[in-house]
Amino acid sequence: MTGEGNLEAPIRHPIPWKSADFWDRAQAEGEMTRIFDICQGCRRCFSLCQAFPSLFDAVDATPSGKVEEVANKVLWDVVDHCYLCDLCYMTKCPYTPPHPFNLDFPHTMLRAKAIQFRAGKTRWRDKLLASTDTLGKLATIPIVVDVVNAVNRPGFTRTVMHHTLGIHRDRLLPVYASPPLRRRVVPNQSFTPRPGVHTPGKVALFATCYANFNEPGIGLDLLKVLEHNEIPVRWVAQEKCCGMPRLELGDLDGVEALKNQNIPALDALAQAGYALLAPVPSCVLMFKQELPLLFPEDEAVARVARAFFDPFEYFMARHGEGLWKTDYSRELGRVSYHVPCHLRVQNIGLRTRDLLQMIPGTTVTTVERCSGHDGTWGVKVEFFEDSMKIGKPVFNRMKEAEPDVVVSDCPIATRHIVQGMGEAVAQAHPLTLLRRAYGLPEE
Repeated sequence: MTGEGNLEAPIRHPIPWKSADFWDRAQAEGEMTRIFDICQGCRRCFSLCQAFPSLFDAVDATPSGKVEEVANKVLWDVVDHCYLCDLCYMTKCPYTPPHPFNLDFPHTMLRAKAIQFRAGKTRWRDKLLASTDTLGKLATIPIVVDVVNAVNRPGFTRTVMHHTLGIHRDRLLPVYASPPLRRRVVPNQSFTPRPGVHTPGKVALFATCYANFNEPGIGLDLLKVLEHNEIPVRWVAQEKCCGMPRLELGDLDGVEALKNQNIPALDALAQAGYALLAPVPSCVLMFKQELPLLFPEDEAVARVARAFFDPFEYFMARHGEGLWKTDYSRELGRVSYHVPCHLRVQNIGLRTRDLLQMIPGTTVTTVERCSGHDGTWGVKVEFFEDSMKIGKPVFNRMKEAEPDVVVSDCPIATRHIVQGMGEAVAQAHPLTLLRRAYGLPEE
């Protein structure tokens, strides 16, 4: 008999994107219809994002209340509303594999996005926003960086961007920093590695596009914390975008091209006994989960996945092995901490919260709910209002704690939350708070 729900832990199947059937539009629409029919009969995910309400409203508007009567365009609109946060799969759905229904909503949406991308139906704006390496390199050129930051501030130019590029005039955009992080500092490799049972004693840092080009202070704080703990650190020798922005577009060929550039250098470090760290959860998730599912037979990808850590996952593992310093000298006060979706789906627990609340004089209020921004999705004109609506429960809960500081491991989510809170409140990255707790100076 088919059970009503699944009592076993969900598992992910590899994504068969190299097969011809994966790209067959008719087969994909058939699977979408099957999945949507199960979803509309369950409706547990109605409050997660706008994809599910748009589907359920469309079904309810048909005479029979059946997915088969929903217009084909509406089904593809559901795809556009999904930003692949994975929370439906990881936190709500009772029909994920190994349940016989084999329901994987995010991967079904990814397949649909990939078909749309290969058919040339992706907007130029979306491709531009996903070109993080190119944009970062151009925008951080001296003098150019000042012009770019001025253009990105609210004002006349943002109104022009709103109507021409489709980037919402009210969305607060990240600033660019010059020089980039990787050119600002040489990591300290002078310490003798002290490996633990579960943690390598030396680290190779994947800077990420965001920390490299937008907020280098996050990377600098990570380096200071590692240095304080006498852990030798080096940069990853060669680094391109992790591929997450491409994945969210459905540009799987682009993901593969970036994988082919990143993995050899990362694999060499993994085989040399380095822990691989990145300060942005989406990038960690890309190497830990997404690339192994896209390239399940690539042994180098698997080795890199095993070597990759979220920073606080690594810190707490070191603490458990007695290899982490706890000489905190500064209280942090009331901290409202948001857990990003791409950190939650790593299934490592709330390691950032665990460490922050160990700091004396610190109270951490934790919010586990999607903020609604998701990379570039909440930047776009057609999704900005939805992103603010989805994030409203998070804004309210973060505000209720009357925090001294608002933080999230995802800096984009932090900025979005503070904008949604609508009031002046200090914001920081958890790595910055940890550096402050140690009493270490800024750059």
